[in-house]
Amino acid sequence: MEINGTLIEDTFSEAFHGRCVRATVTARDTGTVRRAAFDATATPGAVIGRVEGGVEAFLDEDETPDGRPGAVLQFYYALDDMEKFQVELSYRIRQDLLVKPFTALYSSTPDPDGYMDMMKHVGHCGDGYEWIEEFNGREMINVPIAVPDFKIESRLGYADAIMGANFWYMCTKPDTVLEAGRDALKAIEDVEGVVTPFDICSAASKPETSYPWIGPTTNHPYCPSLRERLGDESRVPEGVAYIPEIVINGLTMESLKEAMRAGIEAVCRHEDVIRVSAGNYGGKLGDYRIDLHGVF
Repeated sequence: MEINGTLIEDTFSEAFHGRCVRATVTARDTGTVRRAAFDATATPGAVIGRVEGGVEAFLDEDETPDGRPGAVLQFYYALDDMEKFQVELSYRIRQDLLVKPFTALYSSTPDPDGYMDMMKHVGHCGDGYEWIEEFNGREMINVPIAVPDFKIESRLGYADAIMGANFWYMCTKPDTVLEAGRDALKAIEDVEGVVTPFDICSAASKPETSYPWIGPTTNHPYCPSLRERLGDESRVPEGVAYIPEIVINGLTMESLKEAMRAGIEAVCRHEDVIRVSAGNYGGKLGDYRIDLHGVF
């Protein structure tokens, strides 16, 4: 299969079950919203037992619960320990959102499977002086701080979701890594319900490792700099010098497939993208298989 002369390999992306908290952060100005949104979702950490996230969309004043600028954020966790999820999520909220002037956080998970109580790990930042108040039918915790005050909905909804869908776009030139990748990210932004936690990722990984305390290490057969050293073990096609990856997390399989299709079509508009593939583990590790040809 080809798109604009770019070969789409007959392979699949392996993805994993996770849980997602979808929330809306607001502030008095768009600059604070953007900084809060990017700070809170800046460090992908699912493979090391931490929370990872992304910005789904930025919102105008008429699209938010309190009539201020906002952003829809998604926070993902890959393990079944919901208490640990709450702790890890609280770090992001306390260190990246609460500390920004005039911010508030609202639950926006559609049809949640359950809820997290925000008092224990976030509300008590008020050291016992926090209080509950009603706002537009929502129960909010008011956390008194030096720039009054941080407000967070008392319960944040979570839902089952899918993590780690991906595609690789193989390039001949370094400029194409960024240009094609940014076009893919822009196209994916238009798909509701998905985020790209790694932005443009330059480090595809594998589960097999000589250093298990590190976790996943480099997917060495796909490292262009190792092609001569590996010889026949190298999986880097002739002419390919760069293999960046776009990772996508989403609330539904339908949204993930739509995002993959949009992203792949975007990179295939660049003549120096000569092949598209995806990361998988032979179908033995992930909960889901997304065939590249099947998204078209």
